[in-house]
Amino acid sequence: QVQLVESGGGLVQAGGSLRLSCAFSGGTFSNYAMGWFRQAPGKEREFVAAISRSGGGGDSYYADSVKGRFTISRDNAKNGVYLQMNSLKPEDTAVYYCAANYFGDSFYSEDAYEFWGQGTQVTVST
Repeated sequence: QVQLVESGGGLVQAGGSLRLSCAFSGGTFSNYAMGWFRQAPGKEREFVAAISRSGGGGDSYYADSVKGRFTISRDNAKNGVYLQMNSLKPEDTAVYYCAANYFGDSFYSEDAYEFWGQGTQVTVST
């Protein structure tokens, strides 16, 4: 059974940076596209970023709200996916979830992801 464990969340001031990590186990990592989603208090979970199985150039996707500030990457040798978050804003405050997508399509839809981590809290203060 695939398991995903996020880490790297925390409290940061506006304008700061954080790097989230997601450790994948229980399957063949390179068979899965990977995504990051987030859920703020009182709001629905939303797409943040995704990366294809190979993670090659041009194979990453972003929500408009994070484009140019966040970067998703993966290391298939280490079974890890990462989210570098720069220029953080208070509205980025949320629980961030890592998710795995076996069929590697419909990157923006959470319904396409079969496995989810427990989430890591990111809080951005003013």
